[in-house]
Amino acid sequence: MSGRPTVVAAGLLALGAAALWGSSRMTWVRAESSDGLGADRVTDLEGARWAAATTPLALALLAAIAAAFAVRGRALRVVAVAVAAVAVAAAVPAVQLLAGGGDPETAARIAELPGRATVTAVTVSPLPAVLALLGAVLALGAGFALWRTPREQAGLSSKYDSPAVRRDAAVRRADTDEPMTERTLWDAMDAGEDPTVDHGDEGHDDEGPSDSGTRR
Repeated sequence: MSGRPTVVAAGLLALGAAALWGSSRMTWVRAESSDGLGADRVTDLEGARWAAATTPLALALLAAIAAAFAVRGRALRVVAVAVAAVAVAAAVPAVQLLAGGGDPETAARIAELPGRATVTAVTVSPLPAVLALLGAVLALGAGFALWRTPREQAGLSSKYDSPAVRRDAAVRRADTDEPMTERTLWDAMDAGEDPTVDHGDEGHDDEGPSDSGTRR
């Protein structure tokens, strides 16, 4: 994968959110029930009902995209951990359904069947659960990419900073030995700083006449 890690992570987050959202709109479980009075009833339970957290988790991944570009340093690590936690939370119901199948009692509760009704059959649709699991894997990959993002590559590019922010940064760089690029040279001049002056020697240039002489 090429490009900045933050951009790669944003792409994975968008794909993961889309997968979870799509899964939440699909039927995970179909429950057939009978109340002994009329015809059997068939209830389709979408992901948003069977795994109610799927939709909020998809929205959380979308919010993480904005956070990934807005924060830097340790805060970005916090975002990475949060994204990984969302990935695990999204994977749990999918894994449980694929491994253990649909529980009739759970299906009856989610379908809000009347007390006299009994679930006679439960049919599991594996595709939506697999799609949710794919979204979780993509989100986990995004969290890993954010964790590995170098501090100097985190956040938005400096070209999106306001002129005042760039000028302040130029002044701070002028007091260090950090090499200046063409952009930082212009920013320094905008800030009223002369990038050609060695700030280490400024103190000597500003000194007055030597005190060794005698005033008369």
